[in-house]
Amino acid sequence: MSSSVRVGVIGLGAMGHNHVRVYSELQCELVGVADVNYSLAKEIGEQYHTRYFADYHELLSMVDAVSIAVPTTYHHDVVMDVLRSDVHCLVEKPIAINLEESDEMIKIANRKHLNLAVGHIERFNPAVIKLKEIIDQRILGHILIISTRRVGPFATRIRDVGVIIDSATHDIGVIRYLLGKDPVSMYARIGSINHISCDHAVIVMDFDDTTACIEANWFTPHKVRTLVATGVNGIAYLDYIEQKLSVYSSNNEGTVYIPKEEPLKIELNDFLRSITDQCQPSVDGIEGYAILKIALEAGKREPVLLI
Repeated sequence: MSSSVRVGVIGLGAMGHNHVRVYSELQCELVGVADVNYSLAKEIGEQYHTRYFADYHELLSMVDAVSIAVPTTYHHDVVMDVLRSDVHCLVEKPIAINLEESDEMIKIANRKHLNLAVGHIERFNPAVIKLKEIIDQRILGHILIISTRRVGPFATRIRDVGVIIDSATHDIGVIRYLLGKDPVSMYARIGSINHISCDHAVIVMDFDDTTACIEANWFTPHKVRTLVATGVNGIAYLDYIEQKLSVYSSNNEGTVYIPKEEPLKIELNDFLRSITDQCQPSVDGIEGYAILKIALEAGKREPVLLI
């Protein structure tokens, strides 16, 4: 990895702070950070010995690429400013608040030949990557059912989106990745009890010859992040948090060894490599758009035929 890529981070909440930490450990130059909370920007900038700003526009002339970790409603405006400044960007998922904004972001990135990556971090979880290999090798045979649970207590940092956009998008992206295609139809049951936005959901997606079910809520008192893939020849159990994968089939039985690695580190290395190698990031704007489209359809509370 070339150390010549000059990077910055815009938005220094919990996720943005993690981006700063990881960039400081990678072979790139962390040029600066920005947040509307100047005292926070100063604190993190001093901690990582880099420049800090309240106005992210001051950062853009200094960098080749940025991570954007601002609230979802601001994704479009910040990304557009970044791309207009000829800077590559990785924006945290979801790509934007709606498809129209997403489309505009993708078009300007393409027109300017800039990389627009979307931070669907679970795609870079080593256990997910290994399960993809196992499915592609047909160790489980044809996949009949994929079932996921992403439940836990509400995080107060979430202010502008519901549980589908915040949480279920992780699993929508992973399921599309594992199966290599989009669903043809979908049904969702969602509701709001303690929040303005949706705070619990069950989404069923039909992939023609595979059924996927996603459960997400903000009520379970402890975090659960799991996926089960059932095939005609076996079954796989995946724990996102523990990066653990167990496979049971005619030729395999038990836990698969997976060297643990921070998914965000893999993701940011992929983003930097896409810049130095002049190729598309693994999760680009088009994929971010496709995931958001499914999530928005799920929020309509009625059966949806997608094709």
